[in-house]
Amino acid sequence: MGNIDIIKERIGDSIKVKESLLTNDQLLETVSNLADEIVACISLGGKLVICGNGGSASDALHFAGEIVGRFVKERRAWPAVVLNADVATMTAIANDYGYDDVFARQAEGHVSPGDVFIGISTSGNSENVYRAMLKAKEIGAKTAGLLGKDGGKIGREVDYPIIVPCRVTARVQECHINIIHILCELAEAKLSEL
Repeated sequence: MGNIDIIKERIGDSIKVKESLLTNDQLLETVSNLADEIVACISLGGKLVICGNGGSASDALHFAGEIVGRFVKERRAWPAVVLNADVATMTAIANDYGYDDVFARQAEGHVSPGDVFIGISTSGNSENVYRAMLKAKEIGAKTAGLLGKDGGKIGREVDYPIIVPCRVTARVQECHINIIHILCELAEAKLSEL
């Protein structure tokens, strides 16, 4: 198979996964509800707390950039904390407590009741994201997961499981970015009305 064939096949694969989301009423409703939860959180002075590993860490940074900076509309900055952004804190916690607790320990310090915690995991089983979500839930935050496959153990525990039902990490990540952009667009539209 030549380069052009591979390129076409991967674009086609991405389209098929996104088309499957269009008919997934549960996913669509959950995205809508999470957007409303983000609006309520920000309106009441709360913040988003986001984390992930690897490509999902980059997606967490991207999400926060759209929230703190702007997506499309000119507006005030909204608060978002990315737990995977602070390398010194992460490595200190990993050294002292282990990598499974790098986000939970930070969640304990940063999450407040009324915040929205968003964990990103293409498997739905990232232990450090899972533990952070449990800590956020214990503190009183609403919890969401941008997940893949069957949602894993994170999907069974979060308030808002957004599960891209695909086993290919790259396709899941492509959908996660699409969903992040949709969440930002919905939040900006509603918050500009307030």
